[in-house]
Amino acid sequence: MFGLGTSELIIIGVIIFVLFGAKRLPEIGKGLGGAIREFRNVKKEISREKPSAREDKEKDQQENDPPLLEEKLAEKVKEQIPGVKEVVNVKRKVEKVKKYLK
Repeated sequence: MFGLGTSELIIIGVIIFVLFGAKRLPEIGKGLGGAIREFRNVKKEISREKPSAREDKEKDQQENDPPLLEEKLAEKVKEQIPGVKEVVNVKRKVEKVKKYLK
């Protein structure tokens, strides 16, 4: 599994346990599982479509400019995994500060 041995996985598990605590781990796992499930569903929907239907949809999307698939997926991940929303907000604040410092 990615070239990681048992000892490395145990160390990573302990670090995650210390960072998030026992109460947050089930929430994180549930949110991550939901995000992965949603990603698989979207992937199945895309693979079921015919190539010509995909091209037609892409043209329609470009004309109507609805949110991109990646944006929709990112929003669902933000909603389902605890802590992601806060991290994204911090990242935006850091980017604003960098912009002001230039």
